[in-house]
Amino acid sequence: MRVIVTRPEREAQRWVADLSARGVQALALPLIELGAVDDRSEMTRVAQQIGDYVGVMFVSANAVDHFFASTESVAALWGPRSAIRSRAWATGPGTANALSRAGVAPQRLDVPPADAAQFDSEALWQVVGPQVHAGERVLIVRGADEADAGQTAAGSGRDWFARQVLACGAQAEFVVAYQRRAPVFSLSQSELARNAASDGSIWLFSSAQAVRNLLVSLPGQSWLQARAIATHARIASSARAAGFGAVLESRPTLSDVVAALESWDEPRS
Repeated sequence: MRVIVTRPEREAQRWVADLSARGVQALALPLIELGAVDDRSEMTRVAQQIGDYVGVMFVSANAVDHFFASTESVAALWGPRSAIRSRAWATGPGTANALSRAGVAPQRLDVPPADAAQFDSEALWQVVGPQVHAGERVLIVRGADEADAGQTAAGSGRDWFARQVLACGAQAEFVVAYQRRAPVFSLSQSELARNAASDGSIWLFSSAQAVRNLLVSLPGQSWLQARAIATHARIASSARAAGFGAVLESRPTLSDVVAALESWDEPRS
């Protein structure tokens, strides 16, 4: 059994190493490339107003890393002795760990419990929803696709979370911390992907965007014989819509992904 890890390069290599340590053959084929935004002025502006937000929701560890890299002074505002009321909100443990590395004190951080059914906006809202009241402001730090350039930040991102904020009579604002791009496959990567469409490999998807980028990179490729594990129901739906013949859902933790892999019988010849 071979796993194709589709996360961005840095995360993909870490997952390959972790899976390999668990005895799973894994290869990295990043389907999303990340880059800094050209104009950081909006991040600078919101960083100067952090104390005005009841909470700042980070959609991913990448959102954390790029936001703090561009606004280094923000970390001190979330230190243990800071007087600001603003909370840092993480969608899952990976994002929470990134916030901790950035200097956010544990007592200023909210994240879904470790035994949550899923790590996503919905699970986070169950934790932080009671903190949001009418008239308050919430900031959502997210990434954007190149196609979003020139559009308002609220055009995509954690729209479901923003709707819950609005329903409370509060204001939801977005800021783009990084750009996502589709990769340009080399000949060897294209060959790897085409072979993995039918050789029994298992694709590991942690983003619906990765599924879409794969379709763009290999137009016309049939995925009927391909297998995938998706770390969220919405991602699983995207994989099925793309034509993947078999899709399993898993929580986005190493142990859960390995358990899902072990539950899958070897492909029939």
